Amino acid sequence: MNIGDELPPLEVRITREQLVRYAGASLDFNPIHWNEHFATKVGLPDVIAHGMLTMALSGRIVTDWLGDPARLVDFSTRFTRPVVVPDNDEGALVEVTGKVGAMTDEGLARIDLTVKFEGKTVLGKPQALVRP
Repeated sequence: MNIGDELPPLEVRITREQLVRYAGASLDFNPIHWNEHFATKVGLPDVIAHGMLTMALSGRIVTDWLGDPARLVDFSTRFTRPVVVPDNDEGALVEVTGKVGAMTDEGLARIDLTVKFEGKTVLGKPQALVRP
């Protein structure tokens, strides 16, 4: 593992069905994640994905690359832009790329991610710390 190494890109689709399943698992039943009328009434363009769902799906790029999710030590981000999920079978396409950005004094690798929806970044400063 070297600084600059790139992870294989990942594309994930988020569908309304996934939003319902995630709401049940997380107990986050905020209507912005399932009710178009409510979401648009509060100023959103449509139903949006849960930020933590977007984060979790994006983290797959790291765990898939590592082959052992136990090597993931930390994962953090900021939620900067919503992922709008249309009411169709295709859902919203989220594109994730990553590379090794640094090695820490503790021997961990920092993985810097870029997470985009419709060509725009949706997570701010997503980073993972991993054991090489």
